[in-house]
Amino acid sequence: MASKTLLIVAHAPSPNTEKLAQAALKGANHPDLDVNVILKSPQDTQPEDVLAADALLLGTTENLAYMAGLTKDFFDRCYYPVLEHKQGMPFALYIRAGHDGTGTKLAMKTIITGLRWNQIQDTLILQGKWQDEFTEQVEELAMTLAAGVEAGIY
Repeated sequence: MASKTLLIVAHAPSPNTEKLAQAALKGANHPDLDVNVILKSPQDTQPEDVLAADALLLGTTENLAYMAGLTKDFFDRCYYPVLEHKQGMPFALYIRAGHDGTGTKLAMKTIITGLRWNQIQDTLILQGKWQDEFTEQVEELAMTLAAGVEAGIY
């Protein structure tokens, strides 16, 4: 049984963003990895879920040059209960951006800096019209995070 847990919190309000969430799940559940992977929507994620995780992958949409409201709600509910307990937690982020994603990325950076989480690589911004390659990029991001957590690198 896996000793490490990767929590994926993915806002998926459309068929394409659901494809991204499923790509993250697939990547993190690579058959060569032994990591417990949990996929939840932001509205279903509680502080206890974050406290039980060894790493977190967050997926959000860009809404009005900001993160999705449900993603913000997730942080509103979980920020203080996890603040002192999850400092240094490995974290990765992908943004499905219809525009450039910079406002969302900046807002997320502020929150992650406050939580003192360890962002393992630059934010993946999936910008513009839908491209099938987006799913491959998210799958690779999730696999990288899961592999690093399993190996104890992060």
